Amino acid sequence: MVMKKSNLTKWLLIAASLPLLAGCVVYEEPPAVAAQPPSQAEVVPAAPGPVTVWFWIPGQWVWRGGWVWVGGRWEARPHPGAVWVAGGWGRHGHHRVWIEGHWR
Repeated sequence: MVMKKSNLTKWLLIAASLPLLAGCVVYEEPPAVAAQPPSQAEVVPAAPGPVTVWFWIPGQWVWRGGWVWVGGRWEARPHPGAVWVAGGWGRHGHHRVWIEGHWR
C-alpha cells in the first residue's frame, strides 16, 4: 500500500506523540475561581523497610473535575536511584492536562 506523504507524516506524528500521553490523565483545567486548597498536614508513618528501598510520596490535591485530596503513601522504588516526580499541570498541544505523579 502506498501512502501519500502528508498521510504518512500525520500518522508518524500521531505515533510519536503516544509516549507523551503515557502517565497523562486528561482532565479539564480547573476554573480560575477553583483555587487549589491549602495542603493538608499528614502524619508520616514509619517506613515499611529501609529508606533506600522505600520512598514517602507526599499527599497532594489533584484535579478530577474538582479538587480531591490524595493522601501520602510509602512506595517501593522501582529501581535503585529512581526519583519520584510529583503530579502537576502540563501542556499537551493547546490543552492543559493533569500529569499523574510517576517514577523517573
